[in-house]
Amino acid sequence: MHPPLRAVAALTTAVVLALPLTGCTSGDDWSRPHPEPTAVGAPGPGFVDPADPPAPEATATPRPGSWTGVHPPDGYRVVLLTTGDDRPTKTLVKAVEDWAEDEHVDLRTVTAAHPARLIPSITDALDLHPDLVVSVGNDLVDPLATVTPNHLSQQFLVVGAELAEPTGNVTAVDWSGASFRGEGLGMSSTYDATTFTATRCAAAIRAGAAAVLTGVTGIVLWLDRH
Repeated sequence: MHPPLRAVAALTTAVVLALPLTGCTSGDDWSRPHPEPTAVGAPGPGFVDPADPPAPEATATPRPGSWTGVHPPDGYRVVLLTTGDDRPTKTLVKAVEDWAEDEHVDLRTVTAAHPARLIPSITDALDLHPDLVVSVGNDLVDPLATVTPNHLSQQFLVVGAELAEPTGNVTAVDWSGASFRGEGLGMSSTYDATTFTATRCAAAIRAGAAAVLTGVTGIVLWLDRH
């Protein structure tokens, strides 16, 4: 005896909603480990000084465009962790999605749709065991500060904000119009939503990914010269 069509439709919907949102994907189901990712290419002059790399928690101001020679390997596994529907967040999300498509990154998205889901959403991202978790949305900053020190083997990239005291596995890309550092410090007096342009957000994800791929982690990349 076949189940009623309504029950079948409800079950199908539940299954679809349970799946991670997937961007440009190679078809890899992520169930098996894959080789540790290495950068394709190298940063140009002015990215960071290889003879004197920035110390942990330092801020570096890379030369504009110095990151464009660095690319992820095909199938690089990235989780986009996001919350919020404000214009800056939407612009950053679009930049990450475009970067993933251009670079053949295997992208999955975890969205925290409610404040109570902020820390559980980070756990959901960790459970996928990606090469990199990219965080977009100011409300994730404080939860990340709580979770990331307990998962030092997982690389995180925060774009458009930063953690006040990041561990070595958390890299951030920021600029004067962004620079949110958590509720305890409040919103920066220089915050300006209009600085979250498509061009700057595209530069942020590419610069940040270049830093992580080349092992320059635990720092803030400052893009005021972009």
